[in-house]
Amino acid sequence: MLSRLLVDPFALPFMQRALVEVLLLGALAGGVGVFVVLRRLAFLADALTHAVFPGVVIGYLVSREPGIVPGALVFAVLAVVLFTAFAARARVSQDAALAILLTSFFGLGVVLVSRRRSYTADLTTFLFGRVLTVDSTQIAQTAVVAVAVSLVMYALRKELLLRTFDQHTAQAMGYRVVLLDLALNLIIALVVVAAVKAVGTILSIALLVVPAATARLLSDRLLVVTGLAVLLGMLGGWLGLAASYEASINHGVRLASGATVVLALVAFYLLALGVGPLARRRRRRRRRRMKLPPEVADVGELSAGRLAPGTHTGGGVR
Repeated sequence: MLSRLLVDPFALPFMQRALVEVLLLGALAGGVGVFVVLRRLAFLADALTHAVFPGVVIGYLVSREPGIVPGALVFAVLAVVLFTAFAARARVSQDAALAILLTSFFGLGVVLVSRRRSYTADLTTFLFGRVLTVDSTQIAQTAVVAVAVSLVMYALRKELLLRTFDQHTAQAMGYRVVLLDLALNLIIALVVVAAVKAVGTILSIALLVVPAATARLLSDRLLVVTGLAVLLGMLGGWLGLAASYEASINHGVRLASGATVVLALVAFYLLALGVGPLARRRRRRRRRRMKLPPEVADVGELSAGRLAPGTHTGGGVR
């Protein structure tokens, strides 16, 4: 029964393409989402999903489907640059800057899409996507984004970690924190752009936040959290597509594929809420057996890649 549910739906070509897309997006968003959760940038990710909306609409109006990704990319980069510039000013808080960008960009997108006759249908498509209609070109675009983001994050991994855990030390060591913030914000924007056509501007926030938040409930070690976030993002995509197909085809209950993927991710999070305390109690017992002080979260944290405050990393953006 389980094998039929997880394997049979993907015998169809369009389901295979959808599966490849959500696996790529799940891995990509899961890895980047760790920094989103640790840096508490969920509101930024949410704002970017709304900020790319006018770009999606303009790209679609100019050249239909092929114009969606370029249009979203232009507005994503514009929003990131404006946000970084606003946030660098002491008089404007990050929350205020995000609220300004979110409302203004999203309002512009709604105004543009409202001029079309098929206003409701188009708005629904832009907001929630159509993962079952992805083609090989879109999969290739997502793969290119995944490779580019992975390379940048690998090159800046030490600097981004230092900035995440100890901003003041990074500044004291001469790192240009604003440039590191801009790099991370652009990475988040690229993930949003990659996800916008498949799952829409609204649901892409779940791919960035929920797997990483779930993994954070289960472990304190950075490598473990990252690996779990990637795995959960991919598994949620697989199970969501399979459940949507099973309900729609075999039981006559229509379920939106993108939304079902998100519900699968949320189910993992709710499960982790119950499992997480058990894992933390086990870690506390292990610390007592090893006679470690309470402030030591895990003896493997440094070897796993988590930086202690003041750790020197060398190199990077200065």
